[in-house]
Amino acid sequence: MRSLRWIGLLALYVGAQTVGLVLADPFRAAGLSSTSNPESPTAPLAIIALIVIAPLGILFVARRRGGLVALRQLILLGIAAALFITLYATFSLFPPGYLLLPPYAVEIVVDPALILAGCVSAVLYLALQMEPQWYVVDLVGFLAAGALIAILGISFAILPVFILLIALMIYDAIAVYRTKHMVSLADVVTDMKLPILMVMPDSAGYDYTTAPTLVQQRAQPTEERAAMFMGLGDVVIPGVLVASAFVWLPDHPAIAGLGGNLLCAVAALLGSLVGYAVLMRLVMRGNPQAGLPFLNGGALLGYALAYVLVYHSFGLGLTGGL
Repeated sequence: MRSLRWIGLLALYVGAQTVGLVLADPFRAAGLSSTSNPESPTAPLAIIALIVIAPLGILFVARRRGGLVALRQLILLGIAAALFITLYATFSLFPPGYLLLPPYAVEIVVDPALILAGCVSAVLYLALQMEPQWYVVDLVGFLAAGALIAILGISFAILPVFILLIALMIYDAIAVYRTKHMVSLADVVTDMKLPILMVMPDSAGYDYTTAPTLVQQRAQPTEERAAMFMGLGDVVIPGVLVASAFVWLPDHPAIAGLGGNLLCAVAALLGSLVGYAVLMRLVMRGNPQAGLPFLNGGALLGYALAYVLVYHSFGLGLTGGL
């Protein structure tokens, strides 16, 4: 079972990116883009700044008396709100749409998507509050990752995504290997039992609520550790290129019935899986590893190779054209 943990994380990784890919076009049609100019090279700067600053803010607050409890509640409320918005957008894609309730003369209209999104997000919020087991954390993280991938993919065209991925792979390497504050952040997040880390234990009976801290686990030999962890950002960030390629590249030429945009998106995913395989080999040695240099690097290389082969151009779609 221990040797299969990485397969469970792989399933979450591929599944979330597939969900993001499927939701990208409907989210774009629904107007959920977070930027007004997706092709601007400066479009991802706010996201980059947030990712750089947020961990420092979390670590600062967590070291204050009572800060950990207050921070956990604040983050949980933010997660619940984000889930509600994205779940509502997702459920709205399916019929029956608005319903008119009897007596019809009163014209009482209900939105099933609104009710369902509210119920699901409320249940998940309460589950994280009361019993944040590993499967609850993974489920919330999976849903959040899929929605984030779609939203960021439709918000940034290819050039901004390249800037985002390259900047964050450099930052992740510095934060893990040099300053090491990302390692400290993982310790804090694990203690708070938040869906910012995906958890894959040895067995379904693993009790995440009483699990040892990451510091304690790192003191154990690798083969004795009860679970493996992957940061949610390691799932989302390379997935942005997958969704962006599908949304922003032209679907011609078609090869074997598949559009060029889909082929490049799949190639980015496959490239990141090569990076994932290398990353897992290093993780099995027992030391914390920066995931984005491997995952982003693989996604960028896979995308670039497919783009040149499909579109016969070295422009890589960075200028908005071929």
